[in-house]
Amino acid sequence: MIGLIGKKIGMTQIFDENGDVLPVTVIQAGPCKIICKRTLEKNGYEAWQLGFEEVPERKVSKPMQGHFKKHGTPFYRHINEFRPRYGQEIDDYETGAELKADLFEPGETVTVTAKSKGRGFAGVVKRHGFKTAISSHGSHESFRGTGAIGMSATPGRVFKGKKMPGQHGNVQVTTRHLDVVKVDAERNLVMVKGAVPGHRNSIVLLYKE
Repeated sequence: MIGLIGKKIGMTQIFDENGDVLPVTVIQAGPCKIICKRTLEKNGYEAWQLGFEEVPERKVSKPMQGHFKKHGTPFYRHINEFRPRYGQEIDDYETGAELKADLFEPGETVTVTAKSKGRGFAGVVKRHGFKTAISSHGSHESFRGTGAIGMSATPGRVFKGKKMPGQHGNVQVTTRHLDVVKVDAERNLVMVKGAVPGHRNSIVLLYKE
């Protein structure tokens, strides 16, 4: 499904036509240029490759410099591929076409993919939502501890997937069916209802549904 590469600006509140307050996330969506197309004959699949945020040539690795020069496009900091879905055809958009925020319309829903905030090494209470131990009646030291992680002789091991402390966050997260509340085509801003994964200025992918 076609979409745009964007940047999360932050969250704010706006009023709808009924005077209700809506929490929205402001996303700079595009402008993105189609660098090239992947075809079944040559690549085994169909997709559009989009570029976002032009940069000087010195900011791009030499293999990517050759890629951009081959297709006659500017140099971009971010590229991503979008596959046609829901009846879309690879010929709907041609190489060199520029896609902007007006690709989306208020009232439709979008899917947003981004990398969540990294929380570092976290315990089970923060990472998995474990309950803490009671603060009285004999509890000491291990109020936020993991507790028992297995049995003794049988099975005599810790099961795979046991919820334990470890790296929390900094993973790809997809949020579906977010309502588009407002589109500012002049400034390439899209406002979606609710929260979007990632920190401010993080890269997000917006897909049409």
